Parts: sequence; C-alpha cells; structure tokens
Amino acid sequence: MINVGFIGLGCEKNTVNTEKMIALARAKGYNLVTDLDQTDVAVINTCGFIESAKQEAIETIFEVAQLKAEGRVKKILVTGCLVQRYREEIAAEIPEVDGFLGVGSFQKIVEAIEQVLAGNRVEWYGDTEELQLEGERVLTTPRETAYLKIADGCNNCCTYCCIPAIRGRYRSRTVENIVEEAKGLIAGGCKELILIAQDTTNYGIDLYGERRLPALIREILKIEGLEWLRLLYLYPDKITEELVALFAAEEKLIPYIEMPIQHAVGSVLKRMNRPGNAESLLNTVNTLRSKIPGVVLRTTLIVGFPGETEEEFEELCNFVRAAEFEKLGVFCYSREEGTPAYEMPDQIPEEVKERRRDVIETIQADVVEKKQQALVGKTLSVLVEGFDRFGECWYGRSYMEAPDIDGKIFFTGGSSVLPGTFVKVTVEDTMDFDLIGRIEE
Repeated sequence: MINVGFIGLGCEKNTVNTEKMIALARAKGYNLVTDLDQTDVAVINTCGFIESAKQEAIETIFEVAQLKAEGRVKKILVTGCLVQRYREEIAAEIPEVDGFLGVGSFQKIVEAIEQVLAGNRVEWYGDTEELQLEGERVLTTPRETAYLKIADGCNNCCTYCCIPAIRGRYRSRTVENIVEEAKGLIAGGCKELILIAQDTTNYGIDLYGERRLPALIREILKIEGLEWLRLLYLYPDKITEELVALFAAEEKLIPYIEMPIQHAVGSVLKRMNRPGNAESLLNTVNTLRSKIPGVVLRTTLIVGFPGETEEEFEELCNFVRAAEFEKLGVFCYSREEGTPAYEMPDQIPEEVKERRRDVIETIQADVVEKKQQALVGKTLSVLVEGFDRFGECWYGRSYMEAPDIDGKIFFTGGSSVLPGTFVKVTVEDTMDFDLIGRIEE
C-alpha cells in the first residue's frame, strides 16, 4: 500500500485543484493520509500570488523536506502556482524536492507519483490552457459546504497581479457541466454551494460571447436540496440589474456580495488598470443596499500601491467610513516581479504601507462594532459546523459569514444539534468579529 499525503495552500480555487488531485490518487488505489509520518509521497499544492503566500509555501516545503531528511517522508512533489511562476528557480534551489508539476499538469499527479517512486525526477510544466476544469473531487471542506469553480484564469490584467501569467486566460465551464457537479455535491449532503472564479461576474464571456452568470444561477437554484447559494468575487462594474434582481427575488441566493474593489480613488484605480472611483463605487453600494433586503457587503483593499499619496489615502479612508462595509479585508501592496506595477516609480516604504493598513483596520473596526451591536437580539438561521470543546458551545455561520474569511456564531442550548443542520440562534452578545448566542427553543 502506497501512502500519499496532500497539503493544499492558497485560495479556494487552489483548494478545488487539490481535491481533484486527491480524487485521482484515490482512484488509483493509493492510501490517503493526513499525518505525513511514514508517507511515501507528500504532495504540496502551492500558492504564488503575493509575498506572504510565497513565504508560506516555501516554509511548508522546507518543513516537509526536514521530514524527508528524518526518513519520515520518502518523496516530495510540489505543484501549483509557485511552481508555475518560478519553475527554473525553485527546481534549482530546492533539490530535496523530487518533482514539480505546474498549473497545467496537476492532472498528471498519479503518473508523477509513479515516476518519483521509481527514482525519477519530474519537472512538468504543461500549458495552462490544459488545466483540467472537470473531474471528480474529494472534498476537504466540511460536507455541508463546497466550493464550485465555474471558471479559471483571468483576462482583467490588473497591473499588480500575476494571475493571468500564472493561470492563463479566462476559461468558463459549460452550464451543463457545472450543474451536473452541483447536483452531485448536493446529493452527497452539501447544503451550501459557493461559486468561485477569479472574476465570477465574467462567467460565460469566452464560451457564449456574453456574460451568463444569472442564467447559471437560475439553473443551479432548480436543484432540489440546495439551501444556500453564495457568490464570491463579483466585480462591481459587472454587477448587472438582472443579477441584483435575482438577489432580491431568490431566497436561496443569499444576499452576501463579495466584491474586491481594491481601492476607491480614481487615480489609484487607473494605475491599477481598474475602473471606477469613489463616487461610482458608493453608488453601487447604495444601489445594492436599497434593492436587496438584508444584503451584506464584503470587499478587499490594497494600501500602499505605487504613487499612493497621503491625500489619496485620506480619500480612501473617507470612502471606508462612508461605505460602511459589513466585512472588509485590507492588504499591503505586494511588489511582484513580472507585473507592470513592479516597475512603477514612487514605490511606498513598507512601514508606510503597514501604518496605512493599521489605520484602515481601525476605521473598519468601528464600523464592525456598530454593525455587530445592531444584531444583538435578532434571531438568525445558522448552519451548524461543529462543537467547540474548549468553549463548550456549538459554532456555525449565518448567511452573513463566508467560511474561512469571516467570523463565526458561537451558541449554546438545544438538545439535538447536529453538524450540517440549520438551527435558529438569537444573538446575545458580540466578541470582536464573532457573535455569541443561544438556540431559540
């Protein structure tokens, strides 16, 4: 019996690729392990998007290499974005690794395992256009929640981003294939499907000559047994009236809109090669709030982009105060080789970036505190995820929290609570980004 262990790093889109590799390994008959001790082959699926992700990937590789040196792991395969982006450097600088698979070659994982076990070194970098979008998966998320990738690659070419170079042009899956996978996930016990792509709102543009996200949503909503359909990565300039109307009308299309705006000042957005400005973005925010009852808005921001002046940063701060996003993440600009922004003048010192990030986080903390306090006394439908043994309470999420990126709801009470079921929880208190409550008997 050959023991194979997988480590998946990075975003949800990478998670799906890891799950497909696991399915291929299982179909081959390998014994899948979570503890890497005495593992024949350890597979590390990496992210290479920004500096922090690269550092995490490299640290993980060296940790597993130490296990190999101790005789606890026999062979190491490294796959994913970091490999695709730095193929020459990583292969030369980390000789402890026995094989490398780029983004376009992960579907050859079984063959790669066979090769390294036979003593051969693998360095396969297939065309990113060959990235397999279909295929079986073994879920690594809790059974009740699954990511459903509807496209891969990106055509947006933001000046700070290396994704188009790593993962290639935007490629949509067909409506039929997506719906078929969704049916299988729901039949397996999934209650919440989360649609993902680098730009979910661009779905269908390459296949059908037009964006067809609303049409896809309607087909998925027909599937019996689905409770929640959540959308991530909606670009604000592509949120159409048709999509807004769907959010307002369809109960199972939960009113949670994640739109990564990255900045709010027109001059900075222009340098990022992104559309919009503070006025247009506020109009979008106000429209969504006026037309979609109970909508929760989440966004991400980048501070310290090359040339960002103190005046532009102050304008961004004013925008955050005015928009009052329910959820907001802020990141320091990461200078990435091979992107147009890497060569831009007026690069911002790291200490300035960090100060600006801290300022935005402080402003947002006040917004969140006000929003959280407004929920005290309200009763929410919560998808149960598990039991916290240390806190002696259950935990889960309402429609207002996406997995991994938002907070949770911790609650007590109830005599027959089971993970994967829905319960009614009355909010009694707040704790930073989390809520505290009790089951409504």
